[in-house]
Amino acid sequence: MKAAPFDYVLAQDLDQALSLIDEHGPDAKLIAGGQSLVPMMAMRLARPQLLVDINRLSELKHLDIQSDRVSIGAGVRQRDIEFNVQLHQHVPLLKHALAWVGHIQTRNRGTIGGSLAYADPSAELPLSALLLNAKIHLKSKTAGEREVLAEDFFLGPMFTEIADNECLSAIEWPIWSGGHVGVAFEETAIRKGDFAMASAACQIQLDPAGVIQRVSFGLGGVDGTPRVFPHLATQMVGQKISDLAMADIAQAAIQECDPGSDMHASSAYRKHLAQVLLCRVTHQAAESALGHSISFKH
Repeated sequence: MKAAPFDYVLAQDLDQALSLIDEHGPDAKLIAGGQSLVPMMAMRLARPQLLVDINRLSELKHLDIQSDRVSIGAGVRQRDIEFNVQLHQHVPLLKHALAWVGHIQTRNRGTIGGSLAYADPSAELPLSALLLNAKIHLKSKTAGEREVLAEDFFLGPMFTEIADNECLSAIEWPIWSGGHVGVAFEETAIRKGDFAMASAACQIQLDPAGVIQRVSFGLGGVDGTPRVFPHLATQMVGQKISDLAMADIAQAAIQECDPGSDMHASSAYRKHLAQVLLCRVTHQAAESALGHSISFKH
């Protein structure tokens, strides 16, 4: 299929873009990388009457590393983040997550903000934002700027807190300080680059003896939004990683999820896959934090 007819404006600055979406409301869509919107338009799942191109706006392309957080403009390319070594030292989860995003061509064009704005429940960056509870900045012509935590941002499949007249402008990613931080990200798809049947991510901080000081973990592709489990993570704090029965925690996590069935996998298979992946990423993240191999209690 081909996209329905639409008008196009190349925005010269963010103020112009905000004015246009404020004027046209739900009939207008912002476009930067286009890796989510264009396929939806081609299938006529989205039929905007006006496309506002924000691809060239310098206001959306900053990268600011501070002592406790990293602020990334929504228009920054995924590929630029994937190869930013300095950023990886502060928010290592992004490097691991981006390695699973589509293909090289996808990451060359796709933006950090675009992936969050379209909120595919199996996408890697929404899961990463939720796992770290990133702070998402939204701007509009009438209301100015507001901030939304990731835990309040994702409302359902392809559905977020962004209003029709708002632009996602930046994302603040918290930095875990103190050392001995390990991360891991895994997913399974029919083919590399396809949408994940299930994905799992973990970021963990241990003391030198292997006792958990802080941990966050989550799953993608197993519910209407990515899922994290702070109540289960709290139960893990203070335990020695080698004594942890992670299979029990993973089982508790997937019982809170409701994955659908489709031609690729049944709900039961997705739950089993998610449990396996969650155990795996927790193990990998802990080994990364300690710098040596460990074993969990079975």
